[in-house]
Amino acid sequence: MLIPGLLFLVGLACLIVGGDWFVDGSTGIARRFHLPELLIGATVVSIGTTLPEVMVSTTSALTGHSEIAYGNAIGSVICNTALISAITIAAKPGVIDRKSLQTPVLFFFLAAILYAGVAYRYGYFGRGIGIVLLMIFVIYMLVTIWQMKKHPTSETPEETESGTEKTLTVDIGLLVIGAVLIAIGANLLVENGTLLAQAIGVPESVIALTFVALGTSLPELVTAITSLLKGHGALSLGNVIGANLFNLVLVSGVSITLSPFWIPQNSMLFGRNASLVLDLPVMFVVMLLMTVPTLVRGRLYRLQGLLLLMIYAVFCVIQFYM
Repeated sequence: MLIPGLLFLVGLACLIVGGDWFVDGSTGIARRFHLPELLIGATVVSIGTTLPEVMVSTTSALTGHSEIAYGNAIGSVICNTALISAITIAAKPGVIDRKSLQTPVLFFFLAAILYAGVAYRYGYFGRGIGIVLLMIFVIYMLVTIWQMKKHPTSETPEETESGTEKTLTVDIGLLVIGAVLIAIGANLLVENGTLLAQAIGVPESVIALTFVALGTSLPELVTAITSLLKGHGALSLGNVIGANLFNLVLVSGVSITLSPFWIPQNSMLFGRNASLVLDLPVMFVVMLLMTVPTLVRGRLYRLQGLLLLMIYAVFCVIQFYM
């Protein structure tokens, strides 16, 4: 059990470092081609920080561990919102540009309603649903790019200076090495996470909803904290919402398309599948709590962050005691 535990930690380290380098390389390339900051945050950065979830869920689905593939996508949305975003909101609330968040929020809830509808109605995610989710991802990317071209944003001095610090070769190198580290980390995480779950008697879905989801969400934490410290609140929140959307349409879309699966039923709550009673409702609650006040008032409140952290703590406790 010691060796799987150490390899699990090595996998987390590879995901963290790989995700960080992938984001650095991808944003460097994006800025080099003069893409606006919001486009970088809503697309390139979100894809980069979501890549660990893509790799973990894809590897899990292909190796027959659908519990991790399913739980990681839902768990990452909850973790991104109720832990990572909550920490940054509680630490540094502030004013947010509401218009920049409308598109990712709209697409997220459309995807979430479709995802939940299939889960509640059929309890099975077939390849057709996976393809539909991937189509939503493509449409979102096209709409976002169109919006950015229609309302271009000039580069800031900070972006111009940072673009001269590294060559294109370095950016590409960071991108490639980061992707390789993410792939290695995902494999170590899935294999050893499964062994640990079996050894201590914890269902794979619980491991996916908590430890694996937290590990694969750490790149979002780094990005969110850095963005807030630099005063880019919209970029931080946009990245979290974008990453949450990609968890549903890209992470789930890829894993479902490659290997369709039934919703895992490892535990029951009130006589029903605990995932349908707890996981999916919590996902909607935390996203509504984070986005609705922000869209209405145009700012983040410390109380939002504290409430989200309380919800996440209760959610984790319930997971381990079910």
